[in-house]
Amino acid sequence: MLPKLILICCLAVITSGSIPRPRGVADSNASHYQPNSENVFVCIDGSQSFPYTYVNDDYCDCADGSDEPGTSACPNGKFTCTNIGHRPLIVPASRVNDGVCDCCDGTDEYSGNIACVNTCNELGKKHKEEVERIMKLQEEGVRKKKEFAESGKKMKEEKKARLEQLQADREAAETERQEMEAKKDEAEAPEKEAKDRHQKAWDEEKARRSAEKDAAAGMTAFNELDSNNDNFVDVLEMVVHNEFDIDSNGVVSEEEAKEHLEEVEKVDQDTFVSKIWPNVKQIYKPLVPEEAQSDGEASPPAEPQGETATPPTPETPGSPDSLPPPPLDPEDYYEEDEEEEEEDEDEDDDLDDRDDFDDTQDDSDEKMPDYDDETKVLIEAADVARNSFNAADEKLKSIDREISSLQSYMNLDFGNEEEFSVLKDQCFEYTDREYTYKLCVYERASQRPKSGGSETSLGTWGRWSGPENDRYSSQLYERGQNCWNGPDRSVKVHFKCGPENQLTNAYEPSRCEYAFDFITPVSCSGKVSPLDTHAHDEL
Repeated sequence: MLPKLILICCLAVITSGSIPRPRGVADSNASHYQPNSENVFVCIDGSQSFPYTYVNDDYCDCADGSDEPGTSACPNGKFTCTNIGHRPLIVPASRVNDGVCDCCDGTDEYSGNIACVNTCNELGKKHKEEVERIMKLQEEGVRKKKEFAESGKKMKEEKKARLEQLQADREAAETERQEMEAKKDEAEAPEKEAKDRHQKAWDEEKARRSAEKDAAAGMTAFNELDSNNDNFVDVLEMVVHNEFDIDSNGVVSEEEAKEHLEEVEKVDQDTFVSKIWPNVKQIYKPLVPEEAQSDGEASPPAEPQGETATPPTPETPGSPDSLPPPPLDPEDYYEEDEEEEEEDEDEDDDLDDRDDFDDTQDDSDEKMPDYDDETKVLIEAADVARNSFNAADEKLKSIDREISSLQSYMNLDFGNEEEFSVLKDQCFEYTDREYTYKLCVYERASQRPKSGGSETSLGTWGRWSGPENDRYSSQLYERGQNCWNGPDRSVKVHFKCGPENQLTNAYEPSRCEYAFDFITPVSCSGKVSPLDTHAHDEL
């Protein structure tokens, strides 16, 4: 029993506070380690109780390890470094007396196996300087945050007033548009009537010209067909024209010619122009091409065909006509093929000649005459009314666009004091080894390869996504470009206190889910969080 009492006395220490506590006990738990009237210690989890002498006896009695705060007996025990001059530090109890100085004051290596240099005062000084630096940063950030908040509130009030003004202006603009539309309709009615009247007269004139042209073409065709100049076109004069070959057997029979003449033997000029010509003008072509006439060459007389054709002369045996033709040289075959091709081209040219009798060929080239002075006055008045309406219509649309933009702005959450409004319409970039990341706050996030290539959407503005007690600590941008065989890309932007607005880091914690670190004065609170200085702690 005596060794245990000596051990307890050796392990017990007195802190800067008024409550004594065993070695390794945090100041916050010191009251739990005060001996009661019965000198009994109760495990912190309340599972067991035993004599106080069992505390720090290098034997683990409590399941939660609370009876051995100053030894390594319990695997789940916690040892608190006093670190006077710096700040306390909790380390696993397994590190007690392990030959490594974990506490800056060396209290974890009290066995004497190793001599630890007390660096707490030096570390405390550095920590104090770091805290002062961070506090100065926070103070400067808070100052800027207040400026941003004031600017944001002012901006929102100005936009609110502008929105109210526009909503009032819209009523007047809508009324003006309706008035201009009524005037436009009133001016366009007589304009349309005058234009329609002008168009109708022009259509009638074109129809008259077309009819005259058609009649002239018909009379020209009649005179060409009337080869005997008896002022009639008869069957015999029709059969010499191959275009009237209905069954395409190469011969125009009298029946076929008669069918084109509507079952009569002959027709006079009036009948031909009024009845026959409308049916044959699309296929009729003169026997003599215009090119031959211009060259002054006389055309050979047309040979009768069909029933009026001269019967063939019977062949006399032994005559030259009865002998078989000599075999053709292979080159002659090519020559014949070329001649046939030329004949086909000539036939195509002949078909083109039919356009001379197309009464609609040049109608589209004719230009409608100018409107009369009265119609021009009506058109000018309608133009003025249309321009006035268009101006009123564009004015109303412009107001609607601005109202929509202002309403979108007013619906955005810029923080409790409108401090985040300073980031609206601003874009920031961060470049790592492979990509350049871009964040347009309240709009979108994207990435593009440094080596060049198209931009990939990582998401568009979604919502604030911070925890309930710190809602404005992060934003979520979602519904970005879909990952192959995966989800849509998204970005979570983490805001931290900083002297300037800057995108400082970009990474991908999980597939297609990105994270950005963004420092800004609007995230400064004026308080130093343990996380702000945790990276500067040294054991």
